[in-house]
Amino acid sequence: MCLIAVAWRTHPRYELALIANRDELHARPAAPAGFDPAAPDVYGGRDLQAGGGWLMVSARGRLAAVTNVRAGFAVDAAPRSRGALVRDFARGEATAAEYRGALRATAMEHGRFNLLVWDGAELGFAGNHPDFDSRLVEPGMHAMSNGAFDAPWPKSGRATRALATWLDSPAADEPPDASTLAPLLDALADTAPAPDDALPDTGIGLEWERALSPPFVRGERYGTRCSSVVLIGADRIVFAERRFGPDAEPLGESLQTLSRTRAP
Repeated sequence: MCLIAVAWRTHPRYELALIANRDELHARPAAPAGFDPAAPDVYGGRDLQAGGGWLMVSARGRLAAVTNVRAGFAVDAAPRSRGALVRDFARGEATAAEYRGALRATAMEHGRFNLLVWDGAELGFAGNHPDFDSRLVEPGMHAMSNGAFDAPWPKSGRATRALATWLDSPAADEPPDASTLAPLLDALADTAPAPDDALPDTGIGLEWERALSPPFVRGERYGTRCSSVVLIGADRIVFAERRFGPDAEPLGESLQTLSRTRAP
């Protein structure tokens, strides 16, 4: 996952609202959003190569999402999968604070990551680049991409504005369905590159910074694999996903509603 925008306690109906794009090699095997065979209360996409996930929710009132952190082209060798962070929190019982606290001991054994965890009461952030960082996320609009948390990247700004606009629109008061959620998913399909003077410098050169600057990355080998919307209310969680193949080929979409089975 390479772009996440989140509205935390800003809307009377949705305690947490999140939109996200996952960017990855198209050849990497993955399962579309669905229920976890090993934990039937957990729902989300699954990485079939390393066994983790990038965005998962639980009907018990839990959510976890991860992005990598870009620091040049070198791939950091790490014994632990970033996706395991998402899977283990979504399946687990630890509070967000407990999970973030325990992570300090092993955080540097994972590839560079940014992580959001929500336990039904608290939204927290943890990251391991350049050093371990853990904090509460304050109510408001936030974005997480491949740099620092809330870094003002162009794609992050576009995503948070799209989410804020939707939450302020009549669509947010309607039952969530393919029609009412379409503006959010369409915003995630934005392929317009950012102007050069607004690009971050993550050590990959100007050409690649341009190519990776839109919310939606279109490519034959690497690009946006899925766009997701998660809306969490008092008694239910809505999870919508659009999936894509090489060069943005549509591969299907889904919309699932989970009843929250345990109060925070």
